Formats: sequence, C-alpha cells, structure tokens
Amino acid sequence: MKTIKISIPSLIENIKIIESFIDNAKESFEINDDIYGNIMISVTECISNAIIHGNQNDKNKLVHLELNVEDDTLKFTIEDEGVGFDSNELKDPTAPENIEKTGGRGIFLIKHLSDDVKFEENGKKTILSFYMI
Repeated sequence: MKTIKISIPSLIENIKIIESFIDNAKESFEINDDIYGNIMISVTECISNAIIHGNQNDKNKLVHLELNVEDDTLKFTIEDEGVGFDSNELKDPTAPENIEKTGGRGIFLIKHLSDDVKFEENGKKTILSFYMI
C-alpha cells in the first residue's frame, strides 16, 4: 500500500494545491481519464466543504488529505478540524422543495461520482473510494 499526505490551511484558493496533488497522483498511479474526472470533482468539492463548512474559513485550521493506494482502489481521506455534521441530516437536493436552494449539492455529487463514501468522526472525516478496474 502506498500513502501520500498533504495538509493545507483553510483558504479556498488552496484548492489549486489539491488539484496539483490529484494531477500528480494521476501520473504516479496511472489513473485513467474517466476516474480522474470523478476524483477531481469529488475531492475538490469535499475539500471545499471542509474549508467552508468544517473549518469555517479559519486559515489557522488545517484540512488534511491522505491518499491510500491499495490494489485497484484509491482511497482519499479528507479531514477538517471543525465540529463535524450529521450526514443523515442532509436534505436531498433533487427533492422539489430543495431544487431552488443553493446548498446541499456537493455531497450529493460526491456520492454519485465516488464508488464509496464514508463519513467518520461525526462527519469531520470523509473517505472517498474509487475503483480503478
């Protein structure tokens, strides 16, 4: 198993660093283009949520990203230093009463683009899995 870690201060412009991290992983682990697009959208959305919602844009708090590569699975673990959230309380953004609302689409997207999503530590840690087969 290979593991790569990075931590960034909670500034939205640091998403660029995460994009470079994913680009490097694409080269290192020969990730195909189909999965690469899903990874880029899911991981950057998750990091964005961690910065904005988890750490409340507090640049003194970090967002941690860890990539574990094992066999044919890529696992991205994103962790913030906030108080967490209850993933069961998330509203369905496709429901008629929520269709006009601006929030709630990120996790919906992440769940549809990732092969598996787990929320741990009261929502402060998210694990996104992608199968490379």
